[in-house]
Amino acid sequence: MLSLLKKLTAGRPAPAPVEPVAPVVDKVDPYMLGLRDAVLSGWFNQETDEVYTGFKITAEDVMLDVGCGDGGTVHFGGMRGAKIIIADIDAAKVEATRQRLIDTPARDVECHVTNCNPLPIADATATRVVSTEVIEHVDDPAQFLAELVRVGKPGALYLLSVPHPTSEDLQTGIAAPEYFQKPNHVRIISEEQFKTMVSDAGLEVLSHSQYGFYWSIWMLLFWEAKVDFSNPDHPMLHHWADTWRLVLDSPRGAQIKQALDAVVAKSQVIIARKP
Repeated sequence: MLSLLKKLTAGRPAPAPVEPVAPVVDKVDPYMLGLRDAVLSGWFNQETDEVYTGFKITAEDVMLDVGCGDGGTVHFGGMRGAKIIIADIDAAKVEATRQRLIDTPARDVECHVTNCNPLPIADATATRVVSTEVIEHVDDPAQFLAELVRVGKPGALYLLSVPHPTSEDLQTGIAAPEYFQKPNHVRIISEEQFKTMVSDAGLEVLSHSQYGFYWSIWMLLFWEAKVDFSNPDHPMLHHWADTWRLVLDSPRGAQIKQALDAVVAKSQVIIARKP
């Protein structure tokens, strides 16, 4: 057979070498993976109606989100029929969140564009008060927290979060300089400082937790990749997201995630109650 092939191909030019073709692998959406990671950390529990472990939302609640961001937290409350109040200094974010709430069964939606000093909201209004990743930005955390406490009803629950110092320390010297400049992160808050801030504001701290190893490493690579946050297209980020997906899919993925969240966390979360 080999000799026959030689005769048939005698005099023909040698075929061009074929370049190996890399297998096509779907890119992991880093934000959807981050949502999956957050759910594993206790966020957005559809079965228990807890937007975070220990922070349940019902249709009877008046839910205030100060610094609403992309509106994911209040959307969860809106889907449960709560009255929603949103407040943010960024008018575009307020409008985007309002639009996001239109198709929810929220019994009412109230919007405020404000620097929150003071909040244009009456005393003892909300039964659920949310402010995530805001305190590290404000000039006077005590004044800011005093406003949050003022607008909560007696017995109101508070969901508060700030960056964890382990992640912030990791970004130091690698993040863009403006990351630690006004209007961004003007302070790094330790665990004890965070609990003291909340207690000094007159709230009872019910729980303190941390999560987000995935995002800590992702942000570190993001600065090195030098890409736009709205389009984080870079091999390092793709490989990290794919690696973390494989970790979560592994038999002990949840255990590994918990261990790493305890070492380098992106955020720390306090659930508190107004007496």
